[in-house]
Amino acid sequence: MLVNAISAGKDHGQDAQLQSVAEYLPEIFDQLFREETAGMPDSGYMEQQADINAKMRAILIDWLVEVHMKHRLQTETLYLTVNLIDRYLARALVLRKRLQLVGVVAMFIASKFEEVDPPRVKDFVYITDNTYTKEELLSMECTMLATLDFQIVVPTPAHFLDHLLRANRCEETHGKLTEYILELTLIHVRFTVCYAPSHLVAAALMLSNELMGRVPVWPASMEQQTRHFVAVRVTCLCDCCWFCWFVWLFFCFLILF
Repeated sequence: MLVNAISAGKDHGQDAQLQSVAEYLPEIFDQLFREETAGMPDSGYMEQQADINAKMRAILIDWLVEVHMKHRLQTETLYLTVNLIDRYLARALVLRKRLQLVGVVAMFIASKFEEVDPPRVKDFVYITDNTYTKEELLSMECTMLATLDFQIVVPTPAHFLDHLLRANRCEETHGKLTEYILELTLIHVRFTVCYAPSHLVAAALMLSNELMGRVPVWPASMEQQTRHFVAVRVTCLCDCCWFCWFVWLFFCFLILF
């Protein structure tokens, strides 16, 4: 995406053309902060679904993360995929036998926007083990686009992540830890409906700072960059801590048993 490209060009000086638009970076982020809540799905939408639940959604997202890794897709593609899924489920009732179709179509649409060489329709048919046909995927694509009024690209955590990692001066290990924490929030629907994208990134950064022994955990410069004060972020941070602790216990259980 443009935001990440500008950050990379500004920091590494590899592309004069990218550097020439670096002066617009503050305006770009002002726009992202203004519009980030507009792209959030309605809270409590899962309660309206009669045939699916949050657990099924979590299984779908976990599988899509594997698909994302297999095809080496961009980080922005994954977060936009999850956003499309949630916004579509907030507007349409979906049968459990069609939930995987919604997921792969969301990734198909997101890939078109974010990837230079996105996977083809046949690739998504293949990864579903031919559960759905090419015609079904294309039909669902039209349905999803119409349901969302063709409002596809919205601010996601991925748009804030790279810039705030640099602002926090994260080394590679620190950055990977932050990315992992942030990726965990995709699984639980509570995070996507209750917290704005920049809020999630800020909480993931604060938690990673704590785990990495940073002092202070949240300096004034990061409050300014993220536009979130510590008091506002406490609930999200507690949720992240609880969820990470739960995941850690789950992996310990798998290792031991």
